[in-house]
Amino acid sequence: MHNNQNLEQTSHILRLALPKMSELAIPVTPENYAIWFDYFSESNLNLKRAIDGLIANDVKFTPEVNLGLYNRFIEERSPEIIENVQIETQILINSLVHKIQQLGEGTESFSSNLSEFGAKLQTKPDADELSLIVLSIAAEVEQVIANNRHMSTTLVSLSDEIANLKSEMDNLSKVAMTDELTSLNNRRAYELFAAEQMTKFTDTQTVCSLLMIDIDHFKLFNDTFGHLIGDKVLAYVALAMKQTVKGDDLVARYGGEEFVVMLPNAKLHDAVNVAEKIRERISLKQLSIGKEKKQNLGHITVSIGVATLQTGDDVDTLLARADEQLYKAKASGRNCVKFA
Repeated sequence: MHNNQNLEQTSHILRLALPKMSELAIPVTPENYAIWFDYFSESNLNLKRAIDGLIANDVKFTPEVNLGLYNRFIEERSPEIIENVQIETQILINSLVHKIQQLGEGTESFSSNLSEFGAKLQTKPDADELSLIVLSIAAEVEQVIANNRHMSTTLVSLSDEIANLKSEMDNLSKVAMTDELTSLNNRRAYELFAAEQMTKFTDTQTVCSLLMIDIDHFKLFNDTFGHLIGDKVLAYVALAMKQTVKGDDLVARYGGEEFVVMLPNAKLHDAVNVAEKIRERISLKQLSIGKEKKQNLGHITVSIGVATLQTGDDVDTLLARADEQLYKAKASGRNCVKFA
């Protein structure tokens, strides 16, 4: 009974948190979702009081406000909360599927009972026993008819609920793989994708190349103009990469000002061509800031290292070789591509 209550509570929270976040224009990120899951579960009374106070005073949930809530109330528990929600939601889905299977078992039971009634008939029962068998068969038939009517309604309802839950889980999974600032894939998404490419290479020798990209003099932007301007630089570089890399290729923010691009089925010269296109696109535009765009940041440039998967490579050695080429690009004056 306790387990069923937990499942019902999780389902209830899932249906409260996401609509409320949408109403307040709060991005569905792992951090923000953890805040609002905790809020509706009422497991953190200090968090609930803080949010209720913000809502009562019509405070907008800006990125700064969301980050403050996360840092103050959630930070250490966020991975655990997200993981538990995913696990409990999957358990709930499995429970609903089991209910559907139980509905189907009603007809199996009817068939089994008919067989038993048939066996009793072979024993030549007396009038009272025969009357009881006939009444039992009639009752079974009525029950199956009633179950089938109920089954049709229940199946539709359960099917819709399962579809909604799976959609919510897919959304959570996508959020967990996305970098909030740039909307690119995050490091976790890259590592999973890279592992898949390693398996393909082992099984079929499918070629794959990796680009390691670093924004030149990024620390200078942060120190000179502040982190908000640094964030704009990151967003600009991310957009330029997304506009250049298409198809099955993966673009991810690896961390800080570093990005990776993984190119399945790309040989070294193909990967170098992609790297040059990325470098050129990023360097073309001059960034300006301020209301009237009077403060010019100049041209943003990147350095890129390229490596292609080789026999004996794993995720770490491929990344290390790309990183080595990136170091050479920076040592050569930056704003260039190096490969080996």
